[in-house]
Parts: sequence; structure tokens; C-alpha cells
Amino acid sequence: MNSVPRVVVLGAKGRLGRVLKNQCADQNMLVKALGRTELDLALPDSIPQALEGLEFDWLINAAGTTDVDDCERHPKLAHVVNAEATGALARACVNHGARLLQISTDYVFGGDSRALLTEQDVPAPVNAYGQTKLEGEQAAMAEDRRAVVARVSWLFGGDKQSFPDGVVMAGLAGDAILRVNDKWACPTYVEDLARWLLWLVEDGSHAGVIHLCNQGVASWSEYAQVALDLAGELGLRLRTTHVEGHTMEGFDRFIAKRPPFTALDTGLFTRLSGIAARPWQEALAEYLKHRYTR
Repeated sequence: MNSVPRVVVLGAKGRLGRVLKNQCADQNMLVKALGRTELDLALPDSIPQALEGLEFDWLINAAGTTDVDDCERHPKLAHVVNAEATGALARACVNHGARLLQISTDYVFGGDSRALLTEQDVPAPVNAYGQTKLEGEQAAMAEDRRAVVARVSWLFGGDKQSFPDGVVMAGLAGDAILRVNDKWACPTYVEDLARWLLWLVEDGSHAGVIHLCNQGVASWSEYAQVALDLAGELGLRLRTTHVEGHTMEGFDRFIAKRPPFTALDTGLFTRLSGIAARPWQEALAEYLKHRYTR
């Protein structure tokens, strides 16, 4: 491998893909970011040709079908994009003498436990999204023994609106804010996540599954309340300052079942890197300050 990693990033227009592209450039990595027009995961057979002629050491797949309910509506397409295409990417990486870093999800777990989930815990997805992402993990590691699978959760930040932005906008508008209070995971700042992913690329020692997220567990309603509180501390003129919680049961906006508890244990990454992820509240405060006080 070259002393300066050559990286292909898929999902060039997505939340994580854009941040990865920028951070690669900031770290003087040679980066090529591809969007759907250059490489369409819905057409796995086209992947070898799309990557032909590119020289790279790592391919980070930050693309895929991530809308949980849309995957439930269209499971065959979700399987093609999240599973079949991942296997094709891994094969292409092997043929290029490169490695795949596949972005996966906490939704591969069933969520019945209340303990932080480690890489050794057995996945048991409860919806099509989690099932197809798990199949993608399996395909990646079957095709490329050096592949890395990074499970992540509840991404916020970047230059696209995310969960806390929706909450803040509702607070500014004076809308009632109702959020689920019996679904827990780890909010994760995309800027932090990108740094951890690029550490894995530069270090190169790890293969297999690894969990990456900010520290601390929250329900959606707790996450929303902290976002409102932080926005108020920044001086934003909120007309709604309180979040009402409700359970997932009977919530008609959901088509797919959600796993209740999918908070990830990041001890393996800390042991490998010496990096302790900061609390999600601290990361969220930084993001909101950057976005709303410029």
C-alpha cells in the first residue's frame, strides 16, 4: 500500500460521504468520491466497469438504501443495494488489491437486551433494512477476508438536515414535538465518525466488524429534548421547549418494526486506537453551535 492511502468513497452526495471526502482531502489522502451517476448499487453487475481504471487502496461504501420503511416496502431492491452490491464491491476490491470498508448499522440487532452490544453479540434483525444490511456484512467478509464492517447509529451533522435539526426547526416554529421514548441507541456526530473511519484506514490493522458511535445512550425523546435545551442555551428563540414522549406501539408513521435497544459498545475501537469517543451531548452541542450561530 502507498504511504498515502488512495481512497474511493461511495455516496458522494450523502451525509457521511461528503464529510469523508472533505476529511480525506484535509488529511492529504488521495480521494475519489463517486455518486450514483458514476456507480449505481442497484446495478451490481455494473460495478467492475465503474471501478475500472481507478487505482485505490480502500473503498469506503457510505452509500446504500437506509430508509427503514422504504426497505420494508421494497425488500428486493433493498437486498440488491445493501447485500448483492456489497458482495460485488468486495470482489472488486480484491481484484484491485484493495480493501473494503463497509458502513453497516445497529439495526442488525433485535434490540431485546438492555446491555451495550459488542461485536460478539449475535445479530437478529427485525426488519428488511437490518436483514439486508446484515447480508451485506456477510457478503463483504465472505468475498474479502480483509474487509472492515463498521456498524454505526443515528448519524447527525454534515450539510444535510438530520434529527436534531428537525427538532430545532419545530421548536422555532412553535410546533408540538412528539418523539418516541421507548427506542434507544447512540446519537453519533458524522464528523467524529469520519475521523474514526479514516483512523481505521490509516492504521490498517483491523479486519472484521467494529462498532463506532459517540458515547451515551438516549431515546429519541431524550435526544430531542437535549437538542432543544442546547438550542435554547445558544439563544435561539424557541417557541416550543418541551418534548412529549410516546411509545412505538400504535405509531402509525412506522411501517417497519424497530428494534427497541441497539446501543453499541465501542470498547474494541478504543482498545485498538486509544481514542475514547466523546459523549454525544458534547458532540451535538458543537454541531448546533456551528450550524446555528454562524
